[in-house]
Amino acid sequence: MGEPRSVLVTGANRGIGRTIAERFVASGDKVATIYRSGELPDGVLGVKGDVTDTAAVDAAFTEIEAAHGPVEVLVANAGVTRDGLLMRMSDEDFETVLDVNLTGAFRCVRRASKGMIRLRRGRIVLISSVIGLYGGAGQVNYAASKAGLVGIARSVTRELGGRGITANVVAPGFIATGMTAALPEDTQATYKAAIPAGRFATTDEVAGVVHFLASDDAAYVSGAVIPVDGGLGMGH
Repeated sequence: MGEPRSVLVTGANRGIGRTIAERFVASGDKVATIYRSGELPDGVLGVKGDVTDTAAVDAAFTEIEAAHGPVEVLVANAGVTRDGLLMRMSDEDFETVLDVNLTGAFRCVRRASKGMIRLRRGRIVLISSVIGLYGGAGQVNYAASKAGLVGIARSVTRELGGRGITANVVAPGFIATGMTAALPEDTQATYKAAIPAGRFATTDEVAGVVHFLASDDAAYVSGAVIPVDGGLGMGH
């Protein structure tokens, strides 16, 4: 690896985001996060902030830039769910999920792009979901927000691709986290039966793909959607 880079992973307090942050720390990068609560991994600079608040995002970036320099790698990972059947889903449940998962990613990408354009290099990785393209019953809001990230990545690629900046989407399937572990055994078995790999992913398997997309090896990969789903969403 070359010089340590300034890396920002939103929502690095738990799950996939935490493992992604740990992977960049382990490879010698300067890693920061914008997060709302919880404990952070060792070596991660934490800035409390809310991605639904433009001023808070701007202030967090300013603080991170002062400590680590301009953000060279942005991993937009912060996300929420508010599942519910279509007929019963409130405007608020739809708008809240879009504001965090989609508009929140946009706010971070917009702010990060300023420094990346000046540097003439950058890596943007948006954490979507197999549900974004495959769909999910009771997840109209979540699926819409995660599908929207593809449009962001592809538009950013067309706009900034000539400046050494790439923008890609990682679409994880079912991941072994506290959330999936809490599901009833028979529910877990049903999910696993639908996955060609026959198992859930580890958070490390997602982090490895994100790390690759942020590397020099992926300099010519942009506007791509990389599934990490054991084959669940093939063709979507």
